[in-house]
Amino acid sequence: MRVTKGAARRRAKKRLFKEARGNRGGRGKLLRTVKETIVRSRAYATRDRKTRKRDFRRLWITRISGALMEHGLRYSEFIHGLSVANVALNRKMLSEIAIHDPGVFTEIVAIAKEGLSQAAAA
Repeated sequence: MRVTKGAARRRAKKRLFKEARGNRGGRGKLLRTVKETIVRSRAYATRDRKTRKRDFRRLWITRISGALMEHGLRYSEFIHGLSVANVALNRKMLSEIAIHDPGVFTEIVAIAKEGLSQAAAA
């Protein structure tokens, strides 16, 4: 008697097709192509989780840099001034403060400038 795997195989296929839903043509309809598509999509997902972190950091730095232009300070100087002054704010929070609360950001810039002057004096 031949064993066909019946319900287990159907469940496995169903799981694969569910994951490949939304793909065009054979990529969503043919088993072999669906398997290939899923392997690639998982690889892209893994890669792009890292890329997303990188992209957000770039965005935050760009926002901070833009906000610093009106204070006459470069980004690298600002970050160095904050580290000398022992201010432990991450770039995400700094960019949010720069956008939503410019007054507080001005105070943080003053602290960073003070830290820079301390570093120059030492």
